[in-house]
Amino acid sequence: MICNFQKNLLLHPQNEIGMAKKKDIEARGDQRLENIEETLTKTEQFIVGNQKYLSIVIGAVVIIILGFFGYQRYIIQPKTIEAQEQMFVAQRFFESDSLDKALYGDGNSLGFIDIVDDYGSTKPGNLANYYAGICFLKKGDYSQAIDYLKDYSGDSQMVGPMSTGAIGDAYLELGEKEKSAAYYLEAANQHDNEFTTPLFLYKAGMVNELIGDYDEAVHIYNRIKDNYSKSTEARTIDKNIGRATALRDK
Repeated sequence: MICNFQKNLLLHPQNEIGMAKKKDIEARGDQRLENIEETLTKTEQFIVGNQKYLSIVIGAVVIIILGFFGYQRYIIQPKTIEAQEQMFVAQRFFESDSLDKALYGDGNSLGFIDIVDDYGSTKPGNLANYYAGICFLKKGDYSQAIDYLKDYSGDSQMVGPMSTGAIGDAYLELGEKEKSAAYYLEAANQHDNEFTTPLFLYKAGMVNELIGDYDEAVHIYNRIKDNYSKSTEARTIDKNIGRATALRDK
């Protein structure tokens, strides 16, 4: 004898299968709800059991956040304004080629070195590293120039590559050609633009010729020809390519 379920399954198979699936889905849904409730219960227990610890952690985070914004508003902002005022005078000395006054001040205003020491945590103080490095480079103190230029950490599309390229200039003056070429390439690749990129590619190519790596020099010169054809360096680049190619193929 066929039971009612079997009879209904034979007569209405889709209905019976659908009901079975529905019950299975409901059962799984109930199980998920139980799991969620169990998880919530465990979380609540953890919070209750560690309430004191969590309060300390949250309080510490709040203090850190408030401290950061307070430091920025009440310390960094005023110091930034002071540094900008001092930078204005030092930059004027720099522009007039009064390098010693630009570096050390004139007795009434600070020079770049003191600005770095007193306001190094501000943007003007950071920029003073660049200016101090360039001053020392012009004065022929290449080691000091490198130290200050390496301390500059800005990401300006112009000053950043110029600072890195100036390190290359300093190493070249010290006779360290490989380091010089590496810094020139770094400067060229730092921020792609029509001014600093071809300028430092050109310098990198010239130094590679001095080293005797003519293949690399040709490669670099071709980058200028292919990608920066409107640059000043591109005007004579065919001559450079021809010279380096001839030396390479000897």
